[in-house]
Amino acid sequence: MPRKPLAAVLVAVAALVLGAAASAETGLRPVAPVSPNVERSTDIYYLIAGLTGLVFLAVTIPLVLFIVRFRSRGRDRAVEGPQIRGNTRLELAWTAVPIVLLTIATGFVFYKLPGITDISANPGNRGDFEVRVEGRQYYWQYEYENGVIAIDKLRAPADAVVELAITAPKGDVQHSFWVPPVGGKFDALPGQINETSFRVSKLGIYRGQCAEFCGLQHAAMLASIEIVPRDEFERWLAQEGEAQRAGTSDLGEQEWRGVCAKCHGPKVVGEVGPALEGNPIVADAEAVEAVVRNGRGAMPPVGQGWTEHQMRALTRYLKENVAEADADGG
Repeated sequence: MPRKPLAAVLVAVAALVLGAAASAETGLRPVAPVSPNVERSTDIYYLIAGLTGLVFLAVTIPLVLFIVRFRSRGRDRAVEGPQIRGNTRLELAWTAVPIVLLTIATGFVFYKLPGITDISANPGNRGDFEVRVEGRQYYWQYEYENGVIAIDKLRAPADAVVELAITAPKGDVQHSFWVPPVGGKFDALPGQINETSFRVSKLGIYRGQCAEFCGLQHAAMLASIEIVPRDEFERWLAQEGEAQRAGTSDLGEQEWRGVCAKCHGPKVVGEVGPALEGNPIVADAEAVEAVVRNGRGAMPPVGQGWTEHQMRALTRYLKENVAEADADGG
């Protein structure tokens, strides 16, 4: 094939590859960032993708051209091809250029890094409040500064710097908190705390998951962050605090759906865990508390360290919505 048509084909192939990489549908492009720390991560991604793309083309195109240019052309295998002597300038160039590219990439990463791990390091930002994030088999528990507990869904105000203290209870397994539009992956390690933060202006719900294989129901360990207006958030936080202390919130339902139903099934007929339908333990608050706090058989202690109002919320919900439903025939 003549060199000009061959070069045109290579350029077309490169354009297709780059176009696919830029397409959101292919999954090769990062999700749209909504927090400044993710914007920094995305900047690093595109810089390194661009540099590696240039290196790929700089190596592949000459390689293909050399293969075509110096092919055997019917020459007998026993006959050596034309010998090419070294090129000092070229050899120096392919040694120096990678060093320069690596220096650029490394310097850019270190420049962006502080604002990725701690958004408060960015000018004009400060921590507004802190949320404790606990990874547990197989759910996420969020605890706000006023004691409010939430399961799997973290609610936060728009334009606020939210500090996250990410951990897991001692005796649990390792998890990884990851909501891609809001932040990178952070390990939830038993007995240790990893800190990060985010600030989101755009209202909405951003979804993520546990990114560390943590057991049989790992795939069910989903997470989400709901961003709401600040006044709405403050009103909700105050009302939810009062409702949880009074025992009138939906915390019990959150615990049932986020903690219990993932294994026992939303219809209590059993999935990974045994069926609860018709099981007398459901109506026995003390028995439920013993199993939830301490585990039983293959069931981990999902309620290890729960407060009394958390436990009362679950046992009340089970009694009113599961045990009584069974007694009524469904």
